[in-house]
Amino acid sequence: MDESGRNVSKQDQNREGAPDLARILAQIEGQSYPPVHLWDPEFCGDIDLRIARDGTWYYLGTPIGRKRMVKLFSTVLRHDADGRHYLVTPVEKIGIQVDDAPFLAVEVTATGKGRKQMLSFRTHVDDLVLADADHPIRVEIDPATEEPAPYILVRDRLEALIARPVFYELVNLAESRKVKGEKLLGVWSGGEFFPLGPESSGGEDLAYA
Repeated sequence: MDESGRNVSKQDQNREGAPDLARILAQIEGQSYPPVHLWDPEFCGDIDLRIARDGTWYYLGTPIGRKRMVKLFSTVLRHDADGRHYLVTPVEKIGIQVDDAPFLAVEVTATGKGRKQMLSFRTHVDDLVLADADHPIRVEIDPATEEPAPYILVRDRLEALIARPVFYELVNLAESRKVKGEKLLGVWSGGEFFPLGPESSGGEDLAYA
């Protein structure tokens, strides 16, 4: 049985040189946020690891049920300029699949009001991030369905998709402001105004995908 709780054959265990979750885990355990941005190991190939849109991690098609393990791996995630996501250690760089964003923002806490409001988000792996100039909120609109997909930058190109209930909390906190001649609904945090969508429909256009 491997670290994800999945039964693994000896053939799987003995694939010499193949990317292996247990080996990666051994390299990163005990570190909070390893300096992955400083590491430049050789690319070792892809691993059958996928992060679904709802934040679930799958290894060889099977969900990884151990949150502690997922949290550890999330600390060595890197989103490179080539648009791909990798697990990075001092000696390995391994490609993985991310369906949308690698994180999911599952909770928001608002303090203060108006321009002094602060919005603190918690991700599904318990990262905490304060929305501000360095951690902006953005909303991408699907050109076909016109449905919004909201995100917040967690760190170093790694974003969290804002979960539906959390986004609706933001809509309830939203106020109107004219931006480049257009009236937009948005939220303040960290001294920044983050547009969520047009004011024209009173927020009805912000129906979550």
